[in-house]
Amino acid sequence: MTQAEEQQFLSSLEKKLWNAADKLRSTLDAAQYKHTVLGLVFLKYVSDSFQIRQDALTEQLKNAEHDYYLDPSDYGGAGSEEYAAEIAAELEQRDYYAEVNVFWVPAAARWKFLQDNNKTVIGGAELTLPDGTTKKFSSVGHLIDNALEQIEADNAKLKGVLNKLYTRLQIDQAKLGELIDLVATIPFTHASLDSQDILGHVYEYMLGQFALAEGKKGGQFYTPKSIVSLIVQMLEPFKGRVYDPAMGSGGFFVQSERFINAHQGRIGDVSIYGQEYNHTTWQLAAMNMAIRGIDFNFGKEPASTYTNNQHPDLRADYVMANPPFNMKEWDVGVSENDPRWKYGTPPSGNANFAWLQHMLYHLAPNGSMGLLLANGSMSSNTNNEGAIRQKLIEEDLVECMVALPGQLFTNTQIPACIWFLTKNKDTRTTAAGRKLRDRKGEVLFIDARGLGYMKDRVLRDFTADDLNQVTDAFHNWQMGENYADVAGFVKSAELAEIQKHDHVLTPGRYVGAANVEEDSEPFAEKMARLTAQLKGQFEESDRLEEEIKKNLAGLGYEY
Repeated sequence: MTQAEEQQFLSSLEKKLWNAADKLRSTLDAAQYKHTVLGLVFLKYVSDSFQIRQDALTEQLKNAEHDYYLDPSDYGGAGSEEYAAEIAAELEQRDYYAEVNVFWVPAAARWKFLQDNNKTVIGGAELTLPDGTTKKFSSVGHLIDNALEQIEADNAKLKGVLNKLYTRLQIDQAKLGELIDLVATIPFTHASLDSQDILGHVYEYMLGQFALAEGKKGGQFYTPKSIVSLIVQMLEPFKGRVYDPAMGSGGFFVQSERFINAHQGRIGDVSIYGQEYNHTTWQLAAMNMAIRGIDFNFGKEPASTYTNNQHPDLRADYVMANPPFNMKEWDVGVSENDPRWKYGTPPSGNANFAWLQHMLYHLAPNGSMGLLLANGSMSSNTNNEGAIRQKLIEEDLVECMVALPGQLFTNTQIPACIWFLTKNKDTRTTAAGRKLRDRKGEVLFIDARGLGYMKDRVLRDFTADDLNQVTDAFHNWQMGENYADVAGFVKSAELAEIQKHDHVLTPGRYVGAANVEEDSEPFAEKMARLTAQLKGQFEESDRLEEEIKKNLAGLGYEY
């Protein structure tokens, strides 16, 4: 199947998904219907995955050449009830599903049961469950919550992860039933796309759309995919501990997994650590990891990174984050003598340097980190920020600064940049196999404001070539191969030069303006040529106007 056909399939899927969300928009706010829709999408996905495995297993049990083969002659023949019952019993053995990383879905939690009964339970009804027992259901929401509870109870990885909120939703039960029927049309099978890839696309699309719907609040959990990709490509998290202290829905972890797979690495070589304050977003991130089979440690509970650090002893090899920009009053309950503030106490009115120092505190001696911050972080001298930045530069912790173009975010127009820091600029070999040169006393500045394209009237995005242009400049500079300063784009500066700029880290100050090809034509000659050209164009315009008048007159119209 061609890439165009795959894209057409995914575009059709997006339309169905947003139609599903529209079913709820009149009765629930964006934050609620986000989790309502995504919870049902997750339920449909695990049920479909279970059914796909069950179908494959059925074939294997009937295939004489397969290890799982059940010989019909041992059970009364191929068409006998005994053989059919034996096959059915075998299909309910959990080990068959666990061995291929498929979640066990109890019969009363399978999608068919929900779809068959969602109309019946409106207003309350007693149902006969697949195991023969009966249970009273008070609503459609109760039916869904029961399914989620059973899945969570039978899968240790999902303990406390699923958002069982449907019984409490203040929503027309018939509308919730309609939503089940609509989500039922979402396919998680495709000729050339893996079901996990389809689900990943679903989550990315929906999170982006919800970020638009929620406005500024969306920034608490959603980072554009292209920016996540850029940071992951530049850091190359192949092996070790990966940490995001403001993880949202886990986008950096998902992109790290894709990067590793694309470069023939092993996801088992990476350990995932994260923290998130918002409970439902914490659940969403855990769900995001669980469906991909990624082991993770998100702490014992959702909690504030500042006051309830879930990983106090962690020293990570890669730290990546998009924390909330310019967060105020972040320091309630935080000590001024906190050991994380090694380079200065961050101001109460802005958390930018609190996030940065928290990440540095958790960075391993050979670790690397990248974080998105508002542009003000590169130049502000307000309330100790300038002093902290100066200390970071003097300690030679800053490795690269990237200025980003505007309009990349769905939920804020604040200009942003990416800080890349490391505790070791010595010669060494990275987990990705890159042989880095000694970069002590140097900082790379990249001005990427001219890159990207407008994907619609309000949002800008990066192409793969844009990402590679920035990434290649960084890696080539690190290795000392095929690197040269490019006016207007990239410049390697020494600490003494940065000191002359009062420790301001804005790339535009260092890369300068792009070289413009010199115009060798003398001004007087150029002016005469352009004037003659303009005169000719006016004369041609007059001629065309006369032709139009003649044609109109021939048709009986007066001009």
